[in-house]
Amino acid sequence: MEIWINPACSKCRSALTLLDAEGAGYTVRHYLEDVPSEDEIRTVLGRLGLEPWDITRTQEADAKELGLKDWPRDEEARDRWIAALSAHPRLIQRPIITADDGSAVVGRTEEAVREAMARADG
Repeated sequence: MEIWINPACSKCRSALTLLDAEGAGYTVRHYLEDVPSEDEIRTVLGRLGLEPWDITRTQEADAKELGLKDWPRDEEARDRWIAALSAHPRLIQRPIITADDGSAVVGRTEEAVREAMARADG
């Protein structure tokens, strides 16, 4: 498993605490420093089964500056959203956990983190 985190995020710290408590094996990616490429974001979106606007933190200052709330949410705009996430990684919802079975979850709840661990064991 890999978990994309921002160390300043309480949900990320909670997810790490739970993973450690359960003895789960994982790799940490500090995605604000090791910024995902557009292709990596596309891959994670495919694993999540979500669209880029589904994992965008629209209340962030960067989102407001870009005017994201007014961007279309359709196939034609998809690459524009992905480019924005790669250029402004603070916009990416966190933590994202990629499970060993090829899936991924946004681990903002204990249940989601446990789901990722179950997929890793499967």
